[in-house]
Amino acid sequence: MKILVAVKRVVDAKIKVRPLPDGSGVDTKLAKMAINPFDEIAVEKAVALKEAGLVNEVVAVTVGPAKSLDTLRVAMAIGADRSLHVKTDDALEPLAVAKVLKAMVDKENPDVVFLGKQAVDDDAAQVGQMLSALMKAPVATAVSDVTIEGQTATVVRETDAGQMTVSMDLPAVITSDLRLAEPRYVTLPMMGKARKKPVEEIQLADLGLDVAPRQKTLKVAQPAPKAPSQMVASIDELIAQLKARQVL
Repeated sequence: MKILVAVKRVVDAKIKVRPLPDGSGVDTKLAKMAINPFDEIAVEKAVALKEAGLVNEVVAVTVGPAKSLDTLRVAMAIGADRSLHVKTDDALEPLAVAKVLKAMVDKENPDVVFLGKQAVDDDAAQVGQMLSALMKAPVATAVSDVTIEGQTATVVRETDAGQMTVSMDLPAVITSDLRLAEPRYVTLPMMGKARKKPVEEIQLADLGLDVAPRQKTLKVAQPAPKAPSQMVASIDELIAQLKARQVL
């Protein structure tokens, strides 16, 4: 059994980003970059399944510029066996990323595709669902537990109404929630071993895909500041204030 895990290079979740002066995008020139946290969880779970003897190979894949190699190194340090790097300097929309991943699925023929439920930079949460549609395969999103038996995966999904347990035939797409796994700490020796693992470079242009953008960013700006909080002396005063502001 083979698992393909998609990972993305994003601004570190602990870093506060700011818009560019012209409002054309986000200033990431000096920002610290890292593997998307939800993708890191997906890698950890895939490697855990391999360590349990249920999976033979874990392959990481990313789409991005040359510096995205660092993200693949982290995935291989965690335990991925090898990586695919689809190189492009363009920022791709979710549908374009899904098309690229579909091409990698056709190339690798995995039993399961793991990826994070969303990326922390755009919060689109669309790639997994779009990929499953292109693959004509089932998808389970926001998954907190996975059990694989033969060609069937049983997963627990986190929903607004609580937890949902579903079974799917493989191949399938699974997107990870925070509870799916606890990523192991990556040490320098682990990174050293990762540098010896193979990385296959693929030029996006060679795939012959239509990845033209379908959206246009008009402006990126800081959110409006919140109104200052106000202390009230009693519940009656609170209710009066809410009524005055037409909240009640």
